[in-house]
Amino acid sequence: MVDDETPSRDAAPESSSGAPESSDVASDAAAHDPDATVPDPDAVLADAEEHLPGRSLSPEEYEHLKRSVAELTPIFRHDRSYFVLGSYGTPEVRRLQLVKDRLNRRRDAYAFLMVDVRREWTNTYLKFRLLADYADLIVGVAEHDGGGFLVEQGTVVTEPAYFEKTHFLKREYDGIDAEAIDTDADPDDPYSGMQTPLFELADEAGRLHVWRTESELEDCVEELP
Repeated sequence: MVDDETPSRDAAPESSSGAPESSDVASDAAAHDPDATVPDPDAVLADAEEHLPGRSLSPEEYEHLKRSVAELTPIFRHDRSYFVLGSYGTPEVRRLQLVKDRLNRRRDAYAFLMVDVRREWTNTYLKFRLLADYADLIVGVAEHDGGGFLVEQGTVVTEPAYFEKTHFLKREYDGIDAEAIDTDADPDDPYSGMQTPLFELADEAGRLHVWRTESELEDCVEELP
């Protein structure tokens, strides 16, 4: 997946350390233009630099990111985009796909998972941050306190711009028979002490949607703007 190439002539000038100068990469278009139908490579690179405090993109990161910009195009071309987050465990990922598929049935909507954007991304942290930056809504499907989604939840709550556009689809287990639970979740204590306050904040903001069965999960998707 990783390959080294000589930077093209239109690449941003490099500093003495070999990394592109952030001041040269930055432009007035650095912010996401809601009317754009294709991503501006210079703007994306400038936004990426902002997520790397204390350092610039390495030449390798710069070239790989520049070649990856095209994968962001569907986010810009559709009227509304949804970044769907959650656990990638065997049963859980099927429900992420369910949420994505239901959202993609909407007119001029584009819903996607992190794994749907594949090609030249060598820095998954930057990949997550840029996808979260540009998506219109972030949809977090929560079933328990396991999996990588915990890290993403932490980023969402510490970044006001992310939290304000995030809707949580939280699974609750009261009234569910033990044999109907197909994950390792503890039905008596499924969430950590760090997750509970996050759900409370989302509930206060009107962005918490509760489900128990897949049918109810589909109903939650219908509630999303």
